[in-house]
Amino acid sequence: MSIVTPHLNKLIFEQAKHYGSRAAIYHRNDNSGKWESVSWDEFAMHVSAMGKALIESGVKCGDRIGIFSHNMYECIVADFANFYAKAVTVPLYATSTSIQLDYIITNAGINVMFIGEQYQFDVAREIVKDSSTIKKIIVFDNTVDISECNEAVYFSDLLTKGVSPDTEKEAEKRNASDSDDDLMTILYTSGTTGFPKGVMLTQSNYKECLDRSLVRFNVISDKDTTITYLPLSHIFEKVWTYFCLLNGVTIYINHLPDEIRRSLQEVHPTAFCAVPRFWEKIYAVMSDKIETAIPHSKRIYYKWILSLGERYNLNYKRFGLHSPKGLSAAYKIFARPVFRKVERNIGIEKGNVFPCAGAKLSDDINMFFHSMGINICYGYGLTESTATVSCFLPDNKFYKIGSVGRIIEGMDVKISPDGEILIKGKSVTSGYYNNEEANAEAFTEDGWFRTGDSGFVDMENNLYLTDRIKDLFKTSGGKYIAPQMLESLICGSKFVEQAVAIGNEHKYVSMLIVPSFSRLEDWAKEHNLNWKTKEELLALPDVKALYQDIINKRTGILAGFEQIKRFTLLPQPFTMEQGHLTNTLKIKRKVINEMFKAEIDAMYDV
Repeated sequence: MSIVTPHLNKLIFEQAKHYGSRAAIYHRNDNSGKWESVSWDEFAMHVSAMGKALIESGVKCGDRIGIFSHNMYECIVADFANFYAKAVTVPLYATSTSIQLDYIITNAGINVMFIGEQYQFDVAREIVKDSSTIKKIIVFDNTVDISECNEAVYFSDLLTKGVSPDTEKEAEKRNASDSDDDLMTILYTSGTTGFPKGVMLTQSNYKECLDRSLVRFNVISDKDTTITYLPLSHIFEKVWTYFCLLNGVTIYINHLPDEIRRSLQEVHPTAFCAVPRFWEKIYAVMSDKIETAIPHSKRIYYKWILSLGERYNLNYKRFGLHSPKGLSAAYKIFARPVFRKVERNIGIEKGNVFPCAGAKLSDDINMFFHSMGINICYGYGLTESTATVSCFLPDNKFYKIGSVGRIIEGMDVKISPDGEILIKGKSVTSGYYNNEEANAEAFTEDGWFRTGDSGFVDMENNLYLTDRIKDLFKTSGGKYIAPQMLESLICGSKFVEQAVAIGNEHKYVSMLIVPSFSRLEDWAKEHNLNWKTKEELLALPDVKALYQDIINKRTGILAGFEQIKRFTLLPQPFTMEQGHLTNTLKIKRKVINEMFKAEIDAMYDV
C-alpha cells in the first residue's frame, strides 16, 4: 500500500476506513492486568466524540489545551481530539512540578487541561485556584475525586454526553479547511538552564518529518508492533507514535516507565524507540554476568561468542558481504542461539528495528548490541527539528559506529566556523512561542537553526557529535573541556550510575560521582569491608581507591589538562524531583554547580 501523509486531524479517520475493526491500540487494564484492545473504528469514534465535546465546551480554533499525564490511551485520543477541534496540544511531562506547570500554563495561555491521575490532578488543582486562563479540567482516571473541583469533569463522561446540532455543524466546518500552516503542538523543552521554551510545530513540520520517515524507515509496516515507552510528551515518542499510526503499526501503551520490562515480556514488540539509558541498563547487567561468570572457562566462552558476533555482524553483514564459511557456521551454531536467548529474556526476539536517541550512546554499547544482531537505529534529533536529523539506516547496513547516523533526506546540515551544527529544512520549527528573545538567539541571519551541538559531517553524509557547545567549559588555564565526553567514559564503568564533570574557571577538572550502590556493595562484601550507612561506605579508603583506579584506567589516554584530578562520591543520585535533571534526564549543570557548591569548593581547597 502506498502511504500518503494526511493532515493530522484526518489521520485516524483515514486509517479507520482502511483497517476498520482491526486492533489499533492496546492498553493494560489496571484491575485485571490484561491487555485490552481498541479497534480503529472505536479509536476514530472516541476522537470524534471528544473533539466535538471540546467544541461544545467552548474551545475555539487555536486554543491551547494541555495534556498532563503518564502514557495512557486517553492521551492519544485527547491529542487527536484537539486536532479535530482545531486546537493546539501542549504536552506536559507527568512528573512536572507546580512551578514548571504554572510557567507553561501562563506562557502558553492554556484554556483546558487533560489530566491523568491523582498526582497530576493535585498539582493542577492548586494552580487552577489562581489561574485566570484554565476553564476546564478533564480527568482520565475515574478514581480521582473531583467532587470539590467545579472545573473538573471525567473524560469518560464527556465521551458519552452528546452534543448539539450546532456543534456538529461547527465540527464539520472546522475540519473542512486544512492548512500546512496550522499550529498543531507547542512542546516545551526542559532546558538545562532557565525556563523552558515552547517549540511551535505546525502541520507542515510534522508532514515533512513523516514523509521523510516513510522513505528512511521503509522497513516498518502494519505487520509491526510497538510499545510506547518514552513519555508521549517527548518529541521522539510523539513522532514515533504518529509514524506508527500512519503505517498501521499496532501500538501497546506502557503506562509507567517502571513497567517496561513486564510489558516487553508480554508484548514482544518488533520495534520501539528508547533513550540510551534503556540499553545501558541491559548492557550493565549482561556485562556484569559475563565478568562474574563461574567457572572462568564460561567467561572466556561468552567473550568468544561476542567476538564471533562482532566479526560476523560488524565486519561482514554490516557491509552486505558474505562472511567466510567457517565464521558463518560458527556464528549460527554457537553465537546465534545465545543471542536469541538474550533477546527472549529482554522480550525482543521478534525485533525489527529499535530507534535510539535523546543522549549519547557509547560506542562500546552500540557495538555490543550490534554484535548480537540487535538492530539499534541510533540517531540524533531535537524538538526543534521535529525529532530526526540523522540516524543509522534501519536495514542495519552501512552504519558507522561513532556517528549518529546518516543525515535524513530533506534535512540540510552545515557546520559553522566555530564547529556548531546548523540545520535547515521543512521540519525545523519556525520558532518559540511567545519568546522573541529566544528566537533571535536560535537562528542565524540567513535562517539556519543553531542546534547548540558541535560536530562534523563525513564524506558519506554521516553526522558526528563532539559535545554541547553550551556545556563546554574552560579551565583557568584557558583549556576547553568537553564534559559529556568525560562523563561518558566514567559512566561506562559498572560501578558508576551518574557523573558530572566540574572545572569551569578552575585550575583543573574534578568530578561528582554517584556510585551504582548495588554493585559497589557487592564488591565491598567480597572484600570483607564493614560499613553501616552509604556515607560510611563511601568514606572507606578501599572504595576511594576503587574509583580512583576506574578514573585512571578510563581517562589515561586523555591529555593532561583533561585528566580528572579530584572526585567526590555522593550518597544520593541526581533526580528530577530535586531539580538536578531535566524531564529528559539531562544534567542541569548550573543547578548542580549551585546545589553542590560546598562539595565542589572542597575539591579545589588544596
